[in-house]
This record gives sequence, structure tokens and C-alpha cells, in this order.
Amino acid sequence: MSGSVLYDAQGPRAKRRNAVYTTVFLLAVAGLVWWVYQSLSDKGQLDWEKWKPFFSGSEAWTTYILPGLKNTLIAAAMSMIIALPLGAVFGIARLSDHAWIRVPAAVVVEFFRAIPVLILMIFGNALFAQYTNVSSDDRPLYAVVTGLVLYNASVLAEIVRAGILALPKGQSEAAQAIGLRKTQTMTSILLPQAVTAMLPAIVSQLVVIVKDTALGGAILTFPELLAAVSPMSSYYGANTIASFTIVAVIYVALNFSLTSFASWLERRLRRAKKSTGAVLAPATVGGTQATGTAGGEAAGGYAGKTHV
Repeated sequence: MSGSVLYDAQGPRAKRRNAVYTTVFLLAVAGLVWWVYQSLSDKGQLDWEKWKPFFSGSEAWTTYILPGLKNTLIAAAMSMIIALPLGAVFGIARLSDHAWIRVPAAVVVEFFRAIPVLILMIFGNALFAQYTNVSSDDRPLYAVVTGLVLYNASVLAEIVRAGILALPKGQSEAAQAIGLRKTQTMTSILLPQAVTAMLPAIVSQLVVIVKDTALGGAILTFPELLAAVSPMSSYYGANTIASFTIVAVIYVALNFSLTSFASWLERRLRRAKKSTGAVLAPATVGGTQATGTAGGEAAGGYAGKTHV
């Protein structure tokens, strides 16, 4: 019997057994699909009249879906724009050598990371209602953005911190060898390299932001995309399955577009880093006169190999 260390070729009995398991699994899945289809069909959820509003006219889109999608994108975009830099600041602050910076940042991050985002939204809504002059129409949007920013900024802070700590220690040592200060090392060497490694986790969190806007619609009457299902279904004759299906497809398309863009950006960043390997002069990277020409070239060459 031929095989490798990690895998042994299957014998006749194993092949027959696996074929039986596969057949049984496929039959079970097919039976489940047929049962769901038959149940929906018996209740009239697959009739053309239920799906017609989404394919034969624009009323459902212009009245319910597009306004809800607009509010979802506004809330998600505002949350991303605020949470990303805020998370980066707190993530870097947690790596500070100064305890008066590191400890408060850690307390803030751990506190808001431990609280459910829904509670933060409700708290934000109450805060804006009692202590601000924000109108009742705009208050749900402000509350949703506040909750998403506080929670996701703390999560992104941990992603940034983990991404920087994951880099080889030689990166910081090479920067010190050419005379860079810690701030220059962080902004010019560590962060640019960590961004590529952090990108998948960051995009996953951005997808979470898009989906969590639905919590505002369920609790705070924020008119986002998912909140449009209930009035839309009632208006078009209880076409609940059709309404949820259309909204789900929109969510999938939106999040797939976001992840596809992030994958393209990650590949582009990796190719750009692989193509850089030039020797940098001391003046280019902020070296001091004490480094010297020869020493600067040697250190610059070392930093160049580490994708500075």
C-alpha cells in the first residue's frame, strides 16, 4: 500500500465506506432541501406574486430597500472612518513604554471590548436624549455610530497591537541601528509592514460593522436595511421569505465586495513590498551623522532586506 507520512492510500473497504457515507449525506441534504422547498411552496411563499414587487417594478426598491441601504452605508461608513484611526491610536498606545499612557489605554480597550455593542447603542441613545440637543430623528443614527465606534475601535486596537507584536524583533533593532527614534520606527517601519498582516482581520471587523448596524434597526428604530423588511412585507402581502431573501442577497453582495477589495489590496501591498529592496541612505531614513556613510549603508541594506 503506497502512501506518505501524513496520508495512507485508502483500501477497497475504506473507499466503499466513504462512498456510502457520501451518498447518505447527499441524500440527507437533498431531502432537507426538498422539505424546505415543499413547506414554502405549501404556504405560498414561492408564488410569483410574492416576488413580483422586486422584479417587475421599482416601488419596493425606491420606497424601502434603497433608503434602508443608504442608512446602513452611512452608519457603517461613519463608524469605520472613526473606529479605524481610533483603534490604531489605542493599539499603539498599549505598546507605549510609559505606564501613564499604556495603562489607561488598556483599561479603555478592555472595558469597551467586554460590553456588548447593543448595550453601548442603548447607552448612547439615552446619552444623546438627556444631555444633547440631537433631534429624535437623528438620535438613532448617532447612537448606532457611537456603539459601533466604541466597541469596534477597542477590537481594532487589539488587532493593531497583535499585528505589530507579530513582526520579527529584528525590524525594531534594524531601525535602532540606523538611528531612528521609536516614533519613526513605529510609523515608518512597523506599521507599514503590520498593515498587510492585519488586513484580513481588519476587513473581518469591518464586515461585522456593516452587519451590526441591523441592531440599531431592531432596538432603536434606526431605518436601516434590515428594518425595511417588516413594513415591506406587510405592504406586499406578507412576502416575508422574499423580503428577507432579497435583503440577505444585498448583504452578501455588499460584504463580498468589501472582502474582495481587501484581498486585492492585500495582494497589491505584498507585491509592492516584494519589489522593494533598495539600499537607503542615512539621510533618507533619518539617520544621524554618528552613523557614518559606511555604517549607514550597511544598516540601510539590512533594513531594506526587511522591507523598510
